[in-house]
Amino acid sequence: MKKIYRFFCFGLAIMASCSSDDDQSVVADTNDNTQKEIISPIELSDYDNGSGVMMQTFYWDVEPRGEWWTNLSGKIDDWAESGVDRLWLPVATKGASGGYSMGYDPSDYFDFGEFDQHGTVETRFGSRQELETLIEKAHGKGLEVIADIVINHNSGGGEEYNPYRDKNTYTLFDELHGNASGMFNRNFENFYPNSTSNYDDGSLFYAEQNLDHNQEYVQNWLWKSENSVAKYYKNVMGFDGWRFDYVLGYEPWVVKAWLDEVGGFSVSELWDGNADVLSQYVDQTGSGVFDFATFYKLEEAMDRFDDLTVLEGKMLWKTHPDKSVTFAANHDTEKDENEDNRIADENKLKAYAYILTHPGYPTIFYSDYENEAFKEPLKQLVQIHNSLAIGDAEVLYVDNDEYIMKRAGTDDNPGLILYINTSGNTKKRTIKSAWNNSYLMDYTKNVHGSITSDENGEALIEAPANGYSIWSIAKVN
Repeated sequence: MKKIYRFFCFGLAIMASCSSDDDQSVVADTNDNTQKEIISPIELSDYDNGSGVMMQTFYWDVEPRGEWWTNLSGKIDDWAESGVDRLWLPVATKGASGGYSMGYDPSDYFDFGEFDQHGTVETRFGSRQELETLIEKAHGKGLEVIADIVINHNSGGGEEYNPYRDKNTYTLFDELHGNASGMFNRNFENFYPNSTSNYDDGSLFYAEQNLDHNQEYVQNWLWKSENSVAKYYKNVMGFDGWRFDYVLGYEPWVVKAWLDEVGGFSVSELWDGNADVLSQYVDQTGSGVFDFATFYKLEEAMDRFDDLTVLEGKMLWKTHPDKSVTFAANHDTEKDENEDNRIADENKLKAYAYILTHPGYPTIFYSDYENEAFKEPLKQLVQIHNSLAIGDAEVLYVDNDEYIMKRAGTDDNPGLILYINTSGNTKKRTIKSAWNNSYLMDYTKNVHGSITSDENGEALIEAPANGYSIWSIAKVN
């Protein structure tokens, strides 16, 4: 069967190909009399699988200071149109570093940028009014807003004598000392050690200001009472869920109690690459967890060991797909040049292709999405994820530089086949699909034209050098 291909322009920096025709349709001769059929992609918008992706809306030390909420408000329309359904915001309240704080040094849990303390009224991200405008706009587009919650360590309090440490500590939080809102005032009795708890782990962040969650007073202010942090954030500010920071700093029952009280989407930052540890935490808390096991397997497979067979290892999505929050980068992994905590830029899109086709709930990192070399490919991957990434996952083939995975689809959805190639050459491999006597196309547009499967569903698929392709059925016009 002779095929005449129409090529198109696709602006992916690391594997670009360009011509004057942007149409992915293919003209195929059907017999020797030159009867032609037009082979076109299916409309992905017709295959809504109910999925979405979360956008991490910040990176370390965002600029310009004081304008971040307004900046994000201007991006909501684009994110919503692209298929994002949740926004993970940075810590929204006043930190000890004032206008320079990224929020991970929490001081006043109820100062969203309205009290003059730590040298500023606004937070690094802006005013309370600007935050409320952002949340309202996100909700208007059907996007949930996720609050970053830091309930382990505190910072920025006043100095007081602490009899349980026999020295002065910065554990006094009141209207004059780092807690201008006057809500959830604290002193040395609310931090470890105290009159009811002797626990002290010096390895924790700000160990001297490590909140004692066993105290009824602390529990009431964090999640139980009507004006608690959890209920104020949910009922007054309009947050829809929670990202729990550094959960190694407190026991799993704390997250479970919080969720039992107020509910909502949740994901915990348990920084551990052991899938069994992550799985146990999910079972203990009921919370979703960032899938560090998958992140590190991707880093090892594509960077450290350059061996895709690593992807056969344990990952949280394989046992708890509904609780696995996958990612290819975040504010911490991109903060420094630690190669063991970062996926190299040249492999980033392949890592996103993996998490956006496999089970789990993917997260997109702000700086990657706003990277002009990545933006359009990421939009296409999100569209594929929200439409065709459904059904059981099955690895069809894997070796050191090739990885092929099939999503089985459903009765009403064809599913997909992912092909990752980390070699320096184009790769082709015959695979067995569920698509018999069908035209197939690569929906990433990294491979042009169409192919056909035989009566047994076998097809010769292709992936570009150091790249990826995602195949599914095409339609005949």
